[in-house]
Amino acid sequence: MDITETDVVVIGAGIAGSTAAAQIAADHRVVLVEAEEVAGYHTTGRSAAIWIHNYGTDAVRLLTGLSRAFFETPPEGFADVPLMSHRPVWFIASSDERDELKQMLAEGVNLRKGDPEAMRRMVPAIKPGSVVGVAVEDEAFDMDAAALHQGFLRTLRRRGGTLRLRARAGRIERRNGQWEVEVTGGDVVRAPVLVNAAGAWGDEVATMAGVHPLGLQPKRRTAAVINPAPWNVADWPMVHDIDHGWYARPEPGNRLMVSPCDETDMEPCDVQPDELDVAICIDRMQQTLNIEVKRVERSWAGLRTFTPDRDFAFGFDPVADGFFWNVGQGGYGIQTAPAAGQLVADLVAGRDPGEAAPVVARVDPGRFSAAG
Repeated sequence: MDITETDVVVIGAGIAGSTAAAQIAADHRVVLVEAEEVAGYHTTGRSAAIWIHNYGTDAVRLLTGLSRAFFETPPEGFADVPLMSHRPVWFIASSDERDELKQMLAEGVNLRKGDPEAMRRMVPAIKPGSVVGVAVEDEAFDMDAAALHQGFLRTLRRRGGTLRLRARAGRIERRNGQWEVEVTGGDVVRAPVLVNAAGAWGDEVATMAGVHPLGLQPKRRTAAVINPAPWNVADWPMVHDIDHGWYARPEPGNRLMVSPCDETDMEPCDVQPDELDVAICIDRMQQTLNIEVKRVERSWAGLRTFTPDRDFAFGFDPVADGFFWNVGQGGYGIQTAPAAGQLVADLVAGRDPGEAAPVVARVDPGRFSAAG
């Protein structure tokens, strides 16, 4: 058995854990442990990966906005490719969604009202009469989730941190002011601070550590890729039903990714797509877009994990000394990653989080203890 002494141990090497570990490693010794053979195998590797400011809670939108500058101008050497490529998002409304459209335009950030006729000229597959209004977010963009994730893992290593793969936590105990995490093979990582970034497994990690769970709920999200021929979709925007019933986004090779925006409660697992959800998403898409689907080229599913109030949980547990929650990213983990990782690092170090300060109370995990 090998014992590694460090300042902070982070459990979970998806986008949440890798980003936090990299930022914490600027001034702490960090060990990042991951159960799988590759980092980001579950949710991070299955994301639709588009940055949308008008998405999620107030805390999500603030951290999304604060992350934009990082995507535009990442640190020198962070990635070999651009992290972003421009793609507007259209939130489309049918005749019975006029009120939702009006509300979104009134409350949204940098949204403009689009002309449905002009929209149909840009996306000629839109069926006549199916869209009566459009809210356009011009400044949205596709994100290279893999490049972002690998960039933070490289940053972690460059700052002296360690990533341990195939290192599933089997025992977690607090002893003499230190967290002891025993991983696959019997090795132990010991640190005064444990950051729980285990995503869908966040409550399981807490329970293993003797910490009261938050009530995290993983939810399945399904996606499928189709051939939209004869339409050329490369320059299309992301088309998103304003009532979150479905969306479609262009993919490389003139393909279209579609999703029914499903949120099916699941236990933590290596989730697989359900054929019914795939059929539902195609049916919903075809109510608006005149696209014949001869076959589904591929489909997949991922888990988006939410807290009971659907906001983040970032902060030290109110009871368990040194146990830090970094969970509840839902579907917003990648677009908020740069700012969220910095916020976690600041909170771990006890620093002023600067522009992110307004969300600190909102995301404090202690709010669930108080409610209980």
